[in-house]
This record gives sequence, C-alpha cells and structure tokens, in this order.
Amino acid sequence: MNPSLSNPNTQAFLEYLQKWSAALPAVRLTDISRNPDEIALFTVDLTVGFCSQGALSSPRVNAIVEPIADLMKLAHAHGVEHYLLPQDTHEENAVEFSAFPPHCVRGSEESETAPEIKALPFYNKMLVFPKNSIDSRYNPALQDWLTNHPEVDTFLITGDCTDLCVYQLAMFLRIEANANQRKRRVIVPMNCVDTYDRTVETARKEGGFPHDATLLHVLFLYHMALNDIEIVRKIES
Repeated sequence: MNPSLSNPNTQAFLEYLQKWSAALPAVRLTDISRNPDEIALFTVDLTVGFCSQGALSSPRVNAIVEPIADLMKLAHAHGVEHYLLPQDTHEENAVEFSAFPPHCVRGSEESETAPEIKALPFYNKMLVFPKNSIDSRYNPALQDWLTNHPEVDTFLITGDCTDLCVYQLAMFLRIEANANQRKRRVIVPMNCVDTYDRTVETARKEGGFPHDATLLHVLFLYHMALNDIEIVRKIES
C-alpha cells in the first residue's frame, strides 16, 4: 500500500469525514427562504438510464427518487415554481462513451425522466435541459435561464452522481457566482444525491475502474463544502 494512504493523518481524516457526514443538520425549507420566487430546485440525471435500466443504472441512485419526489412536493407546497432537470441525452456516437458504456441515448427510454417524477401533478412546470456531457453548463439554454432569472439566488441541487454531474453543476453555480460577485446560495441535501457502486472484484473481472460509492459520495460532498456549497442532511417542512 502507498504509505501516504496508510499514514495516521489519512486515517484520522477518514474518521473525521465519517463524523462530519453523520453530524450534518436537517434544515427547514422556510428557514432557507420565505420567498419561493428566489428558489430553484435542480434535479440532475434522474432518468430511467441511471435509476432502473441500462448499463449505468444503480440501486443507490434509484433509492433517491422517492426523497427527491418528496422534496419537490414540499417545494411546490411552499410555492416554488422553478424546477430544472439537466439530463443526459446523448448522441449515438457520443465521445463520452469512450469513458462510460453507452447510456441515455436521445430518443431511448433510458433518456426519459424517472416515471415517479413524471407522475407528479406539477411535472408540466419542470424544464428539461438535455446535455451531452457530465457538465450541465454546456447547454446554452441553461445559461440563458440563469441570465433571465436574476431574482433566483438559492439553488437546491439533487440527483446523481454526487461525484460527477451533481458535483459539476454545484461547483459551476458556486464558482460562477464568486467570479461575478453575485450573492448566491447553493445547497445540496445529502439524502437527495448519490452515486454508483462498482467493486474492485467486478472491475478486475470486467475491466475498467472500480468505484466505491460510500467513500466517493461523502468525499465529494465534503469537497463541495470546502467550496462554500452548503451540505445538509435533508430539507424538511
């Protein structure tokens, strides 16, 4: 083992990380903002292809569908009108498929929003932003939406994966605000984001990289917190 990964400081940090995540607070939506016009709820990649079928579907991701639907219902009851869904909608020859198996191809069932979200009675208020990479900012329509809604200064980020698309979106929103001296809160509820698991054994058999969901989920939440993104256990009424 690399000595840098087994030294006491690293072990102490991993213990700290576990305690930090266990101590995250729950917050009330009304304490975040009493003005629903200031809030936008983002849900990244909560599609069939990441939840229930396809090469990249994950039971861990499927398990966050219900908490996200509950948060959407809570936000709607609070008067929130802004629901944005950046979603993988890949071309058949997507360059990204050199790093990940083909997934969420445009026009396929995998690219569709999770049916539990589509079933919500206010789904018609939700805006889907197709994307051909892990980074939501490269959809010009999303940039236009941000420009046209300067009153929105509180962003709730949900979806998958914690260490990929969620991380990219949250960091973009935070860094773009910092660069432009713009007041903005970016909040990630831990119970509404997750990532996928791929064991070392599976990677050895099939090739590719292993991916420890438990560690990477918490580690990337922590890295977001280091960048002034607010990480909470959950958002409640």
